[in-house]
Amino acid sequence: LGVFLICTYAAKETTKKVKKAKLYVPQIDCDVKAGKIINPEFIAKCPPGCQDVKYRVYGTDIYASFSSVCNAAIHSGIIDNSGGKILVQKVAGHSGYRGSFSNGVRSLSLPRWRESFLVSEGKPRKGVTYPSTLEYSSSKNTAVKSGNDCVNVPTGDTVRKEYLTSPVPTPATQMATTTPTPTTTMTDPSTTTPKSTTTPATTRPATTAAAAKARPGLHRVRDIAFRGTSTSTSNRNILRPNTGIQRQEPVATFQRAAGSPAHLAMETDSWKHGLSLFDTGFNSKEEFNPKPLESISQGNPNCKIDLSFLMDGSWSIGKRRFQLQKQFLSNIAQALGIGSAGPLMGIVQYGDEPSTEFNLKTYANSKDIRNAIEKIPQKGGLSNVGKALSFVNKNFFLDANGNRGGAPNVVVVMVDGWPTDRVEEASRLARESGINIFFVTIEAAAESEKQNVIEPNFVDKAVCRTNGFYSINMPSWFSLHKAVQPLMKRVCDTDQLVCSKTCLNSADIGFVIDGSSSVGTSNFRTVLQFVANISKEFEISDTDTRIGAVQYTYEQRLEFSFDKYSTKQDVLSAIKRISYWSGGTSTGAAISYASEQLFSKSKPNKRKIMILITDGRSYDDVRVPAMAAHQNGVIAYSVGVAWAAQDELEAIATDPDKEHSFFVDEFDNLYRYVNQLIQNICTEYNSQPRN
Repeated sequence: LGVFLICTYAAKETTKKVKKAKLYVPQIDCDVKAGKIINPEFIAKCPPGCQDVKYRVYGTDIYASFSSVCNAAIHSGIIDNSGGKILVQKVAGHSGYRGSFSNGVRSLSLPRWRESFLVSEGKPRKGVTYPSTLEYSSSKNTAVKSGNDCVNVPTGDTVRKEYLTSPVPTPATQMATTTPTPTTTMTDPSTTTPKSTTTPATTRPATTAAAAKARPGLHRVRDIAFRGTSTSTSNRNILRPNTGIQRQEPVATFQRAAGSPAHLAMETDSWKHGLSLFDTGFNSKEEFNPKPLESISQGNPNCKIDLSFLMDGSWSIGKRRFQLQKQFLSNIAQALGIGSAGPLMGIVQYGDEPSTEFNLKTYANSKDIRNAIEKIPQKGGLSNVGKALSFVNKNFFLDANGNRGGAPNVVVVMVDGWPTDRVEEASRLARESGINIFFVTIEAAAESEKQNVIEPNFVDKAVCRTNGFYSINMPSWFSLHKAVQPLMKRVCDTDQLVCSKTCLNSADIGFVIDGSSSVGTSNFRTVLQFVANISKEFEISDTDTRIGAVQYTYEQRLEFSFDKYSTKQDVLSAIKRISYWSGGTSTGAAISYASEQLFSKSKPNKRKIMILITDGRSYDDVRVPAMAAHQNGVIAYSVGVAWAAQDELEAIATDPDKEHSFFVDEFDNLYRYVNQLIQNICTEYNSQPRN
């Protein structure tokens, strides 16, 4: 017995010592991006002073992997500018990152990125072992080899390696996403769909007159069901008694712990392929019991768009006008010719809160959509358009809901009078996600009512362009039928749907490559690796981004033009096949040659981007050719290596120089500017004026 007690005591003491063992937390610098760290989950310590605009952040809650880890943690509120410990979890790439201003940090928007990460409080999760040292991606990619050898073109921020020194974290319970498995090539981290919990079905409370009085003068409410446009202004602000139809619908919500990375991933899961029905916010009864499709139509191939109507269900519209709105939507569905090879259509009704009536994949022909529209009851409530646009941006255009990817995303907002919330910020985020926003306003505010409008000029603040193409105003609901054909023609004019264009799919990018003798064969392959790594991040096709290349010495050679290759794989193969020329360095002549042979053949709707890489001073003048290129609309980026002249790099680059010119001391460090170049291209694109 004595021996047993001694052994038991010794075991307890050993356990205590193990429990008291402290985790060594590695420190990272402010400029470290998540994509540069191989470990799929880690705890790290951020230093003070990371709250700086030079440490860029992309996204909100879920961040693109080339964001500064520490500044993202400040943006999310996990730490402040004094630094501290954070927990970072890698998750799969996201189809869109929304910028926002939070905790003193302005994050930027991005259409997509291949890898994301979540940041939370720096406390270890139960059952997970964390590395005491972090593994960083290789700083030097294998150079592109000539001949028939393959180009080493990694598809992520890092080239994955088998790593043995730091154990991979193993969650004790299943998280929202699985950690990426390290391999010798970069792959997208796999994801699993978490199980969501739902609250019991609830009935949305009716909007009462007392509730409406809480916001006097913000929105007119009609007390009669049917009136002409000559109705006196005195009737516009009379509160309508709550006599409208009320819907009872299950409301799916998440039960989550505050700050839980797993649940953050569940809330913003547009990247997930196996999306849970409850994750989308749709009516579960409708989704689990879909009507069988009577037929599948091919549709109008000249109008291939993914279309969402935001239907005004507020009390201000009245019952009769709500029926007129339904008839208008039914007529639109008939005129468009819904089908799998043409337009697909869904409807979100908004009042106090938005809800999906049906999504893009629910119905595949006009007849079924018209029947569904006829059965839509009115929600009631205020006209919260901004909230509805945020809902559509986050939930509607997902692959799981029928979004096709290759079709432009279009939202048409129906508004009776004016919104009761602000639309500008929600609209900006939707536009930056590639959504084309149209407004159809009916019976706009009279002069005496404009003082009640929360956000003057809300239409111009919301639409993709302020040139009148994206907005239609009708004086009366009774004349709304006249807008069917004009609206149909506009939403089907895909060349004009400029908000579908993003920084990654709307450029002609011409690389101007120094092939002079000072570069050398080995370094030239490193330059081609740099060109390939930039090219692979863009959406390449005949209608999206196109790539061309020129090599120069004393002379110039067109390696391939913009219209030569229409797939990413063909472009990367063409880059691999470029042979080293060797000779002098006439950069000015090369810029003129690229302007004539590449950019003069650029499409009118494309942004012309030149990326010039050189390792020395030019034998000729670069200023005049560069100025001519700038005047012809070419946005020039200059990348100098080793002996490149700083004054020439600045002369070649578009203003401001600091954002368009880069310098590295050796070729092996070119990789550092791949992400920076793409960031700057996207930042510049998102700052374009909307007129």
